[in-house]
Amino acid sequence: MSKNVRLPRRAATLAALASATVLLVAGPASAHVTVQPSSAAQGAADQSFAFRVPNEDDKAGTVKVELFFPTDHPVPSVLLAAVPGWTDQIETTKLATPIKTDDGEITDVVSHVTWTGGTIAPGHYQDFTVDFGQLPTGTDQLVFKTLQTYSNGNVVRWIDTTQPGQPEPEHPAPTLHLTAAAAADSPTAAAPSATAATAGSSGNAAAPKSAASDSTARTLGIVGIAVGVLGVVAAVVRGRRRAGGDGSTAQ
Repeated sequence: MSKNVRLPRRAATLAALASATVLLVAGPASAHVTVQPSSAAQGAADQSFAFRVPNEDDKAGTVKVELFFPTDHPVPSVLLAAVPGWTDQIETTKLATPIKTDDGEITDVVSHVTWTGGTIAPGHYQDFTVDFGQLPTGTDQLVFKTLQTYSNGNVVRWIDTTQPGQPEPEHPAPTLHLTAAAAADSPTAAAPSATAATAGSSGNAAAPKSAASDSTARTLGIVGIAVGVLGVVAAVVRGRRRAGGDGSTAQ
């Protein structure tokens, strides 16, 4: 009897272990280095983004993170948030074509940031927050290639770009998608309203169609109410006449 009880228990234990193994294998595959939020408007100013770095190794910690900034559409100014336990080092590059801003021309931009000194333990992640003074225009995305170094010497290169219509690569680079800035209200859009208002104030101008429709509806409503009242009065009069006729016959 005891043997028959042990077999199901062993089967259940193996099934649980198999499920746990699947979860462990599937979990790291979906944990990539990402930028959050993942989208912003072109030309937006003073935007903060968190580059989230998860630890995908269950036996080693992440001890170094390198973030590379795009140089084809550079970010004019960058500020880094202090990360407890980590030290940051910034590298800049000189632009072939300076960027013109309200504060003048910018010739040097951040090209590479390295964080060291801290550790991201297995099963944990760390956010590295960066503030962009102004996002560039003329592109729909910014790709930030990233290198992640583990305490055992392994280096994961998050540098692959996702191609339209293709499966996601094994090590995609964190990508910030840029949307078109909202267009300002066009002055011509307000012109019909201004014209309509002017025409309404003029005694010689014809009334707008909407005003004429409202006037017709009100007139029809009043006529309908009057007809209804007359009908009720006629019904009351007929009722009284019938009542009087029935009384005289009974007598």
